[in-house]
Amino acid sequence: MVTLLRTRRIVFHGFSLSHHSSKKSKLFSALPLQLQPIEWEPLTKSQLKTLVLNHYANGSFTNLIQNVVASPLVLSTACHNLAAAPFRPASLRDRFSIETTSRELRENRFDVEACCVALTPNSKIASPLVLPNLKLKVVVEAIRMVLEIVYDERFVTFCYGGRVGMGRHTAIRYLKNSVENPSWWFTVRFKPHGFEHFHVEKLCSVIERKVKDVVFIDLIKRLFQCKALVIELGGDWLGRGLPQECGLCSILMNVYFDGFDKDIQEMRLRENRENRELDPNMIGSGLDSDVFYKPVKVYAVRYLDEILVATSGSKMLAMELRTAVVKSLELGLGLRVDKVNTAIHSAVSEKIEFLGMELQAVRPSVLRPPMSEKAIRARKKYLRQKEVRTLELRNARARNRRNLGLKIFSHVYKKIKQSDGFKFDFSIENEVREIFGSWADEVAQEFLGNIDECEEWHRSLSAGDFLQLRHIRNQLPPELIDAYDKFQEQVDKHLNPIKARKAIEEEEIRVKEKEEQSYSKGTVEDLTSLCMKVEAPEILIRKAVKLVGFTNHMGRPRPIEFLVALEDTDIIKWYAGIARRWLDYFCCCHNFNMVKTVVSYHLRFSCILTLAEKHESTKREVIKHFSKDLKVYDMNGNHEVHFPTEREVKMMGDRNLSDPKPVDGALSLTVVRLASDEPPSQCIAHFCDKTTTIFYRVHLLHNRLNVNPSEKVNWVQGMGVIHESLNLLVVVNWFQHVFGGERVCHRCCSWIGGGSCDRIGGRNWVDG
Repeated sequence: MVTLLRTRRIVFHGFSLSHHSSKKSKLFSALPLQLQPIEWEPLTKSQLKTLVLNHYANGSFTNLIQNVVASPLVLSTACHNLAAAPFRPASLRDRFSIETTSRELRENRFDVEACCVALTPNSKIASPLVLPNLKLKVVVEAIRMVLEIVYDERFVTFCYGGRVGMGRHTAIRYLKNSVENPSWWFTVRFKPHGFEHFHVEKLCSVIERKVKDVVFIDLIKRLFQCKALVIELGGDWLGRGLPQECGLCSILMNVYFDGFDKDIQEMRLRENRENRELDPNMIGSGLDSDVFYKPVKVYAVRYLDEILVATSGSKMLAMELRTAVVKSLELGLGLRVDKVNTAIHSAVSEKIEFLGMELQAVRPSVLRPPMSEKAIRARKKYLRQKEVRTLELRNARARNRRNLGLKIFSHVYKKIKQSDGFKFDFSIENEVREIFGSWADEVAQEFLGNIDECEEWHRSLSAGDFLQLRHIRNQLPPELIDAYDKFQEQVDKHLNPIKARKAIEEEEIRVKEKEEQSYSKGTVEDLTSLCMKVEAPEILIRKAVKLVGFTNHMGRPRPIEFLVALEDTDIIKWYAGIARRWLDYFCCCHNFNMVKTVVSYHLRFSCILTLAEKHESTKREVIKHFSKDLKVYDMNGNHEVHFPTEREVKMMGDRNLSDPKPVDGALSLTVVRLASDEPPSQCIAHFCDKTTTIFYRVHLLHNRLNVNPSEKVNWVQGMGVIHESLNLLVVVNWFQHVFGGERVCHRCCSWIGGGSCDRIGGRNWVDG
């Protein structure tokens, strides 16, 4: 199905706009003030840090807006961070002027409200979505970079999210490696509410302790007043890269919770002081004692508004921690905590959800299970087969050498018999001697390594010899007796199997003792310690797969007819984006093989069936044309692989410490390419100069399925929702940046797998 885009247009500085709302022209409000902008080189992180620290004195920072944020170099660096493609200063020509923006910030004339536009949703219940234009996004990015340098090193160690190298996988790695013997834990749940005037004032007062800049604080307040900066707790969109999230949300959340984090850190230190670790000499350790001492510890992890607190102590201690945490959040920060869902759970008997994954304390044998009887039998069979193959190779080598030696001696004997001898211009005696010498050494080593043959030869050469009798030895010459004794010494030295057998027996005893100690140690650890098991929520994943339409009611792959209007490459890219995001997000989970199955089977064959539905062909014909790896060809005839190959999926695992975004944005949005007679429009991506006539209409999943996300029965629990205002909007050149050769995603997650809301702005939104 191809939809014809028919809309009235308003020509505004060379861009196509809809007549639906004249306010959207504010997204394009910056006129080109200079045809040839100055090429500002971006600052490195160390240079930016030096620039910020130059304004640090007497324990606070001053004049950050005028001297740092308003600097053309800092604004140019922000442009480089936001650019979807390699940034070119010439791309600023039709957008805004860095010099003008810098002057407005220095003179405190920067109009935040003029750089925002409110998109009105179709539903009367939903509130409008305020989007900043590119000029304001650059300023926001500059503020974020400055705040990151001011606060990043001052945050506590368990503060994750919005920080470099401190993402979701780093938090999970900390839980798996550092949390020992958890007995009780709880996660803090907030009632859905946003930052109000009180929270903004408190946030600004916290910032003022370090930043003595009235203009800086006033700019942040104006961002909140214009709704360009919105922070909502208890929702499902913070840290997911959805369009309603501003680039400043993460860093401001960490700043706001910094006092709470320090309170939690103080609780942890107090418990550690009260429950000191005893000297190992005072108690028995390992396998020599039945006494084990486990000091009570408190653990905490916070990722934006998701908070997990665990303890290895009693339930009473967990209740005291919960009371202190709730009190600190409600009284200290003025937040509304959902006390019903902020419940204490047993770490052993109950799973708890955190960061979209399921956590549970289990025995070490659950994570590293011993070999089953079937696996042991298979291993023994493999070792026997390996020994048989080694023996066959050794016998074949000996046979080949014997045949070759016989041929050589036969040839030499024939030549000697027919003539007086060999006559060569060159001598090969040394080479032949070396070859036969190496063969002889190998044969001797193999013989001496065979204990049975050595024992047989030793018995034959030493047992029952009459020269051992005294009356015989007295009648023989001393030279003969000495030669015989030396010969017997060499026989005992090289052929006596007693030492070899003793060494083998000692090695077997040592291996057996090592296995027993390892088994005993593993058994003791399994009975006395607990580890953290992290799993992907299988029920929610399969529910999401069924909700989107990848599978039917029986759990088998099915086509998605809604995507038939897209190009073949766009269909494959849409599936590939979801597949890669699922694999990247859950690669640290214990049941990662389940996610691999969903990607390799359900998503791959759903894509194949969708292509078959589009071309009215069979699944076999689609596989024959695209292969199972879903290869496509570009204009030059070179094949491209967007969907993860089966080999690539098989080799994936927990090897990196990244901060992947959830798949919510990719699952909850689809686009349809439109047929349009519009003139070429500029690309939607930031600082992209490409013009195209390709338009895509945005369709949100919950609108397409007519499902209310607030109803948990019909929706996937914890799955984020894109704002209602973006439904049925038209965007320009979507797939070019989302799945082209350029890497769009940086901090925010994609709408369709690889793209980023942070890099795709409201330059060319069109109402259909």
